[in-house]
Amino acid sequence: MLHKTTLYTLSLLLLLIGAAGCSVEPKPVPYGEANCTHCQMTVSDNRYGAELVNDKGKAFYFDAAECLAAYVIEQPEIGDKAAYLLVTDFTNPNTLIEVEKAHFLQTTELPSPMGMFLSAVADEVAATKLQEEYGGRILKWDGVKQAVKNNERPQ
Repeated sequence: MLHKTTLYTLSLLLLLIGAAGCSVEPKPVPYGEANCTHCQMTVSDNRYGAELVNDKGKAFYFDAAECLAAYVIEQPEIGDKAAYLLVTDFTNPNTLIEVEKAHFLQTTELPSPMGMFLSAVADEVAATKLQEEYGGRILKWDGVKQAVKNNERPQ
């Protein structure tokens, strides 16, 4: 028979292991391996990937910010409850940033995988620098969702 202290320690250890396995955190986008949750294309370009992590810690991957935007527009209950909505920083591939903090450049000079020409960057200075080089307009997340909803593509 197990001693009470040993049983308590084992129970606590199992609880901690279980809690660690269920952490709600962003995960690296598995480029070349995952399909976009919205359009089913392979998520392959590490300058444009996006991720939604739900409130239970399950990650959903997207090949572009416009697919993430379309997904949360079509399923607002999932977007509203998400623990994380993230996009890749175009100037720092493989680095995810929160959509609310991101600045999006929409320009025909930088074609994104789904043709909305949206590139996310982490700060306004980087966005302005890209805009000076490539033209286009800078949007925040609400503007991106509006552009996707209205299918607003640059000419």
